[in-house]
Amino acid sequence: MTVNEDAFTNWKQREEIAESMIPLIGKLHRERDVTVLLHSRSLVNKSVVSILKTHRWARQIAGEELSVTETLPFLQALARLDLGPAQIDIGMLAATYKDDDRGLPVEEFTAEHVAGATGANKIDRRESRDVVLYGFGRIGRLIARLLIEKAGSGNGLRLRAIVVRRGGEQDIVKRASLLRRDSIHGQFQGTITVDEVNGRIIANGNAIEMIYADDPTAVDYTAYGIKDAVLIDNTGKWRDREGLSKHLRPGIDKVVLTAPGKGDVPNVVHGVNHDMIKQDEQIISCASCTTNAIVPPLKAMADEYGVLRGHVETVHSFTNDQNLLDNYHNSDRRGRSAPLNMVLTETGAASAVAKALPDLQARITGSSIRVPVPDVSIAILNLQLGREAERAEVLDHLRNVSLTSPLKRQIDYISAPDAVSSDFIGSRHAAIVDAGATKVEGDNAILYLWYDNEFGYSCQVVRVVQYVSNAEYPTYPAVV
Repeated sequence: MTVNEDAFTNWKQREEIAESMIPLIGKLHRERDVTVLLHSRSLVNKSVVSILKTHRWARQIAGEELSVTETLPFLQALARLDLGPAQIDIGMLAATYKDDDRGLPVEEFTAEHVAGATGANKIDRRESRDVVLYGFGRIGRLIARLLIEKAGSGNGLRLRAIVVRRGGEQDIVKRASLLRRDSIHGQFQGTITVDEVNGRIIANGNAIEMIYADDPTAVDYTAYGIKDAVLIDNTGKWRDREGLSKHLRPGIDKVVLTAPGKGDVPNVVHGVNHDMIKQDEQIISCASCTTNAIVPPLKAMADEYGVLRGHVETVHSFTNDQNLLDNYHNSDRRGRSAPLNMVLTETGAASAVAKALPDLQARITGSSIRVPVPDVSIAILNLQLGREAERAEVLDHLRNVSLTSPLKRQIDYISAPDAVSSDFIGSRHAAIVDAGATKVEGDNAILYLWYDNEFGYSCQVVRVVQYVSNAEYPTYPAVV
């Protein structure tokens, strides 16, 4: 048999194994509310090729490809356990099993590492939490996709309504069409139908009310059967406590803003300071996409090396608040054509660091350039460290953070030599460290951090909503 035939035979064998994994993953998700992960990436509703690609991605982190032959035994062991709701990372199980020298059978090792989710220890399934979207623009539609995707077993978060201003004839049909097709993020994964008579969008079986209102104080959400809901304001119209409090209507319990909050509104970056949210806090900001991109890597560097000062320069895709062609705009420079120019502008991300990392004494400055791409940005984080370091040491640290630390859902890592911005469309991480571009000399480190300023940020928003809704199940094996 030739080398080519060997490779093809090996591929077909791995395809067969991945096919056998799909029903196990689906059954765990639907029947037990267990989300199967591979190094923090969900395998739920993934195709054979997607499962194989996710296993291959582990090579970027661990230096070698993770094989489905290694992870299948752990998945089979999970299927035989009396599991309760949880997120279980079979990639982490396989990695820790390799490092364990006790010689335990896979089933015994798996049972030990997920003991908190089995038998008498398992938690009860939680009632679904109602979610309302106020606004249905770029971020609103992506959050809608994520919420529908995560409805899964019927528990967790449930998108109940979308509030918008009426746009004219066939408004609901046009909005459903924008949810169904996206020029950047592609087709919606599922089915969408429109119930014009009752004013609803039906997405993957989820009935979503379309509520038309010009003023948040004019809506009584209880009239739609909505109760104790989390409302996500993605309009950016109100950013202080007084304005956002207008949403606290009958049926609404909490308000989450998808923009930097002003005044005493807490700015939250999931993975960094989300656990500081008080239970009785009703108004929360998820800060900006750039703040979410720079704060987790900044924390990772500060924890290991200390940071004395820093500057962030963001090269940011153009956004909907700029003009397509030169025209009047309230802000300087943003009136100039977005797809034709690089546009110097300001960023509040640097000043927002203090809210997310109050213990960081370093002064962080920042500026931004908008460029003619529709999505994916890069933040160049220039840091003076508290001690000298070697480039290889810094890269090893960031690689390990992306794999095994509590920040692994926020920080991704790539060493591909020819990576460009479009490669990161659809990334669910807040930031992706570009290893090839990283520069370290003495106590100076320059990190290049890619981020999908639309989808990656939307994932961070949903994580915050899951946290404040108590809809985020524990992850095993535990990461410390």
